[in-house]
Amino acid sequence: MIEIVIEARQAAISESMKVKRILPFRLRRMVGPFIFMDHAGPVADIPPNPSTLDVLPHPHIGLSTVSYLFGGQVTHRDSLGVEQIIRPGEVNWMTAGRGIAHSERFEDPSALTGGLEMIQTWVALPEKEEEAAPAFNNYKPEELPVYTDKGVWMRLIAGDAYGLRNDVKVKSPLFYLHVNLDQGARFGLPNEHTERGFYIVKGSVEVAGTVYKAGQMVVFTPNADPLILAKENSTLMMLGGEPLGERFIWWNFVSSRKERIEQAKEDWKQGRIILPPNDNHEFIPLPDDKSKPAGGAPKPEPLS
Repeated sequence: MIEIVIEARQAAISESMKVKRILPFRLRRMVGPFIFMDHAGPVADIPPNPSTLDVLPHPHIGLSTVSYLFGGQVTHRDSLGVEQIIRPGEVNWMTAGRGIAHSERFEDPSALTGGLEMIQTWVALPEKEEEAAPAFNNYKPEELPVYTDKGVWMRLIAGDAYGLRNDVKVKSPLFYLHVNLDQGARFGLPNEHTERGFYIVKGSVEVAGTVYKAGQMVVFTPNADPLILAKENSTLMMLGGEPLGERFIWWNFVSSRKERIEQAKEDWKQGRIILPPNDNHEFIPLPDDKSKPAGGAPKPEPLS
């Protein structure tokens, strides 16, 4: 029934921003099309200089980034000229396609006083979409259907599950849900998709007599029909979908072809992936040696 349990690992994405990294994992690279998952926060102690939390402009290819907040706010800027503040309950969905650069900045300290907490996932693109034109969409909470039942509250972030759908533009069959369970509530997995799992943001749940806690991702075998019992008030991010086949991942690049990753490295070094026009005075260099980060803000580690 349970294929694997993934323990979140610590990683740094900026000078002061530490995250729990869930995907990719060496024994499980993807769940459906989801190839990356970070959990930032909750950050209760905001540094005296909030700009040290900022993630400077950096590139992506071959994927969509999906940002979702529980607390605080983040300003997104990208190569398309988009500037978008994302707040709790909204979805920022950026499709990199053939190449885009973006930044994530924390420019309003007053918006962080209640605590910053964010989940970012990456969704790999089907091969025919990997070189698509970059695009960006922000979706407000009222565009994302909510379902409630006894002890259960859930919001469909993207895709389809439990008969719910929304207009978030996805490129392959998937589901992505924010689920809150009251202590004692019982819940099951959606059965519309082949690969399914959940990440425990907070709280703990029991499946088949074993208790799983915050910071763990539980991935299930196809056709499993588990009963999820909340041992306390808990928050889950449920996700999955149909597998897309093998993908290569290095730093912020995803592709079905190794040579495309090498091209993306050279494109970033040579400035062929343009910086956000309204945030182009600094950027994260290509990490040449993950064991020797440059001075200043630590470079994110390559993921392969």
